[in-house]
Amino acid sequence: MIAPETLKRLEYDKILTEIATLAHSDATYERVMATAPLDTPEQIRLAAGRVAEVRKLISLGIALRLDAFQDIRPLLEAVRPAGAFLAPQDLLLFIPVLSAFGDISRQLAPRSDCPGLASLAPPLRPFPDILEPLVASIDHDGSIMDSASVQLREIRRAKRTLAARIRKKIEEIVRDNAIEIFLQDDFITQRSGRWVIPVRMDSKGMVRGVVHDVSASGETAFMEPLEIIPFVNELENVSAEEKAEEIRILRQLSAWLREDAPALEGCFATLVALDVLNCTARFAERHGLETPNLNGEGALRLVQARHPLLMMLQRQGAIPRVQPLDLEMGDDGRVMVITGPNAGGKTIALKTAGVLTLMALSAIPVPCDGARSTFPLLDTLLVDIGDEQSIEQSLSTFSAHVARIVTILGQAGPHSLVLLDELGAGTEPQQGAAIACGVLRDLQERGATVIATTHLSEIIGFVHRTAGMINAGMEYDAATYTPLYRLISGEPGHSHAVEIARRYGMPERVIAFAREMVGSGGAEFTALLADLHRRRDELAEAQRELDRQGDALRRKQQEVEARAGAIEAARREASDRAWTEARDLISTTRRQMNELLEEYKREKRAETIERLRQSEADLTGQLKPRTSEGLELLPLKEVAAGDAVHIRSLGHDGVVVSVDPRQEKARVRTGSMEVDVAVGDLAAPRKQGKEKARRPAPGAWKAGQVETEEDGERELKLIGLRVDDALDLLEPFLNHASLNGLTEVRIIHGVGTGRLRDAVRDHLTRHPLVAEFRSGGPHEGRDGATVVLLRGC
Repeated sequence: MIAPETLKRLEYDKILTEIATLAHSDATYERVMATAPLDTPEQIRLAAGRVAEVRKLISLGIALRLDAFQDIRPLLEAVRPAGAFLAPQDLLLFIPVLSAFGDISRQLAPRSDCPGLASLAPPLRPFPDILEPLVASIDHDGSIMDSASVQLREIRRAKRTLAARIRKKIEEIVRDNAIEIFLQDDFITQRSGRWVIPVRMDSKGMVRGVVHDVSASGETAFMEPLEIIPFVNELENVSAEEKAEEIRILRQLSAWLREDAPALEGCFATLVALDVLNCTARFAERHGLETPNLNGEGALRLVQARHPLLMMLQRQGAIPRVQPLDLEMGDDGRVMVITGPNAGGKTIALKTAGVLTLMALSAIPVPCDGARSTFPLLDTLLVDIGDEQSIEQSLSTFSAHVARIVTILGQAGPHSLVLLDELGAGTEPQQGAAIACGVLRDLQERGATVIATTHLSEIIGFVHRTAGMINAGMEYDAATYTPLYRLISGEPGHSHAVEIARRYGMPERVIAFAREMVGSGGAEFTALLADLHRRRDELAEAQRELDRQGDALRRKQQEVEARAGAIEAARREASDRAWTEARDLISTTRRQMNELLEEYKREKRAETIERLRQSEADLTGQLKPRTSEGLELLPLKEVAAGDAVHIRSLGHDGVVVSVDPRQEKARVRTGSMEVDVAVGDLAAPRKQGKEKARRPAPGAWKAGQVETEEDGERELKLIGLRVDDALDLLEPFLNHASLNGLTEVRIIHGVGTGRLRDAVRDHLTRHPLVAEFRSGGPHEGRDGATVVLLRGC
């Protein structure tokens, strides 16, 4: 149980007030303001899950159908006695509540992704047998409508008819020449519920009627003519019937409410609970809050945490920015002492840790990195923040702090979070530091999680020497002595009081005297801290540089792996295609040979033998390795490092880098790559030495001729070729270009009928080495050429 005083000291009520402004009723507002940490982890997780479900609905654009509504519980209590009935204005308050029951129940009924909301008990349900009569009976201004009952409609119709007859009769009287001369004016009005005409006081005896009122001046008498009295009396009788029918309707509506009062009260409680969840969800959406993690080990880790009140000020434009807080306590230590300059953010860090813990335990999303932050499950949260000097109790600031700390020591335990601001302050520094160290040790022995702030540098050494305790400091700019509001764990801070005093105009003579009083020890401590900060900044920069280099290496590795994968895929595809073609060739040839053998057996003609020999020659020619120009590849008897060779499986030239006789393999450099190939796969190169192909003169090219440019072919001309012949040239051309490291090549196929162009582009669409392709530009042959962008290898 966390004391209300603790909640107030951490300004938790201000956060609840901000959430409560989103409420749709006073009942919801009160419930929000009464929000407190929940008792068990199960309750926290259930409530947090329900808030998350409402946020999901909001993100989908189907927020809960809530409008302003009033608390109906006092009205239900008033209508409980038999015979009691509510006024129309009171019954009107039930309409928005009952409408919300029906709207939300229909909204949630078909959804299976909101189990937490569905588990709210009792579940909302519509009350059409009450809502429909209410809507038909009570108007928006609180009056009873004619549609409330058939009898009321008839009574009011009769009433309107009588009123019209009365008005018509009076108008006739007013226009009568015998009466008109005695009238003060010609208007008709009512006095005490009776229809009257204004008659001059000195002529009232000349008009037959009853005086019901006199004007303030005494010159006019308001008289009811005798002729209309029977009609008015009849109208009053009808009005009495109307009143009786209205009371009957109100009694009937109230009786229906009385009959379902327990169910209505239960559903209203659920509606308020949904409105509270909706307030919390909308507050979280407005400020970008996240659902926190909880742990039972007492660990507290804040990542990119911000104080909610500061976020609200930033949203209002009162402050430009909120500096995030990073803080971690757990296995390395559960006692943290924060030191640093005045106005450096120590107390804000303390309050941020406290108020975010309260929010997390109350199932309210928190302003931090929810995935990496975690909060301890607590039995109690104990704080000593602010000046508790009490004139009535004759307590000084120090005495008040001591009294509060004594109470904390009596309540702290393994599941307690203790926040102590300005520990050891208010008395002589040396003794205050000694007491502070004793308090910290006692709380540590009790197993509590402790965050304390102090200005006493004597405490720093004790914390440094004590296992399980952590020094932390608020970072500052060493050049300007201005606070940066960043918490640095593991490093103590320094107050820099002398430098800050100088910055705010303290006379130099006072500053010099203060430095002498501080002595060399303080100066050395300050210099040591400054050097520590400098080294930490250098280490952080070095780490960032290592991270950048690591990222660059990972990207390079990914590129290499991608290129290797593309090459392997191309190799497998080429190999599969070659095997398929070989099988087809062998199958066709075998069929032809069998046919020729059968023919020879039957006829034994010399022409058949000649055709067999020709088929053998054709098969040999087709299986013999060739270059892309159709030249025969000569096998190599010996291979040595530095030899120029042709790789038959790849159809590309290269240079031998090394030879492995035992494995009968050679490493060959081809283009910008090196590959390992079997020695038997090598042949004499197509191009001798380092001779490079020369570009032919304009108009001197032939169909299928490849233009070269230094490191590899960039252009292939296929005009005049059949589709099959063109595709046979296209495949090795793309392989050569990719191995040479080219990224863009051009294929000239002409326009013609478009068949060759379409076949080429269809082939490019399925090719693993092709990233994309396009028609040529104005200077590239337009639609008679295709420009191909190759994948990186």
